[in-house]
Amino acid sequence: METVFSVSLPPWLQDLLRSFKQSFPSAEEKMKWVIGLSRRNIEHGTGGPFAAAVFEENSGRLIAASANLVVYSGLSIAHAEITALSLAQKTLGKHRLSSHLSGRYELYSSCQPCAMCLGAIPWSGMSALICAAREEDARQVGFDEGHKPSDWIEALQKRGIDVRTDLLRSEAAGVIQTYAERGGTIY
Repeated sequence: METVFSVSLPPWLQDLLRSFKQSFPSAEEKMKWVIGLSRRNIEHGTGGPFAAAVFEENSGRLIAASANLVVYSGLSIAHAEITALSLAQKTLGKHRLSSHLSGRYELYSSCQPCAMCLGAIPWSGMSALICAAREEDARQVGFDEGHKPSDWIEALQKRGIDVRTDLLRSEAAGVIQTYAERGGTIY
């Protein structure tokens, strides 16, 4: 029986993040960068058409980023949001990221969260979730997003998490469509 598992970022993403020094002043710039990661993930053949990143809210500083690594890693939990949140927690050395003492952190995702990722967002301590494509854009090509309550946005907001949807939606939905048209694995 295996007693350890790990998820490693693909070499192209490791190289990109190792040399990354930029901060992003606007929400649009952050999302363009995240959507670019999802596109590169397809181009490099390392996973699905999704990406996510955690940014420090005030400075726009990138804390962690990932692309979807389900097929690459062979792990169904290796969604972009889960791995980006996990890397941010390791980077900052805490399981609950945002607090009144340590600052606020935002999760940018190229698509609305699936059922699994939705659960991870409040537990990780995010102060905001910003999404590009909609769940229906992923479902349209066959992705299984799981069951989520219809009021998931309001539920996050009640927990103090700001939610913004449809930021550069058509660009992110186009990446999902391209992945499907190229015969990418749908799960």
